[in-house]
Amino acid sequence: MDLGLSGKNVVVMGGGSNIGRAISLTFAGEKANVLIGDWDEQQAGKTAADIKKLGAKGIAVKTDVTDWDSVQSTVKKAISELGSIDILVNNAGWALDRLFIEKPRDEWEKEVGINFWGVINGIRAVLDHMIERKRGAIVSIGSDAGRMGEYREAVYAGCKGGVIALTKAVSREVGRYGIRLNVVCPGLTPGKPEDSGEMSLWRGEEAAIFTPEAQERAAKAYPLRKLGTPQDIANAVVFIASDRAGHITGQTLSVSGGYTMM
Repeated sequence: MDLGLSGKNVVVMGGGSNIGRAISLTFAGEKANVLIGDWDEQQAGKTAADIKKLGAKGIAVKTDVTDWDSVQSTVKKAISELGSIDILVNNAGWALDRLFIEKPRDEWEKEVGINFWGVINGIRAVLDHMIERKRGAIVSIGSDAGRMGEYREAVYAGCKGGVIALTKAVSREVGRYGIRLNVVCPGLTPGKPEDSGEMSLWRGEEAAIFTPEAQERAAKAYPLRKLGTPQDIANAVVFIASDRAGHITGQTLSVSGGYTMM
């Protein structure tokens, strides 16, 4: 199926590593132009270079999704460099699994800043532009943790539940302008070190926890008996952002091997 994305202009927040990298490259494979907004400018630059190898325009911009001015600046840069924004993907995310009563407050604040404020900032920054053009698609990366609650992920789950509710509410407000908002929820989706920047969780503490043996044990909790890959998530994001999904808005799609069935 031709998704009709050739020549479309896409902004992927957190698009340099892991799931974000797969999303960025999959859009580029459909001949869409991609601007990556990422705190890890070096890794974003590597992904942008790979986008160019696919024949699309790739741009990397250092972006702090928790900072309103930074997000606004990135959106303005995208409009200036690409001419317009057809699609926004809010992919930036961060979490460290600990029991709620054992997590220090600075981790809570970082989780809320990146996982919830980052999505609020991204959506608000592009809406005026999309309303003026009377079209646009926004896909935010949620989590099955936000649908069911998850052990050792209390604040992260709360943020992702907020992303789901926010998406529904805003989609009701702006549907009249031809703007669609949806959420894609991964389950556990390990990243590869070679596709991860130095700032990625999959180069740090989380990577140490989720050893191959731990991943094999975790997969047994999934009906398909396997964990997802970044490409699995990217395929769903690119489809739901395309005009081929033009009658879908305000929805939450789990791409998690059946971990949740809601």
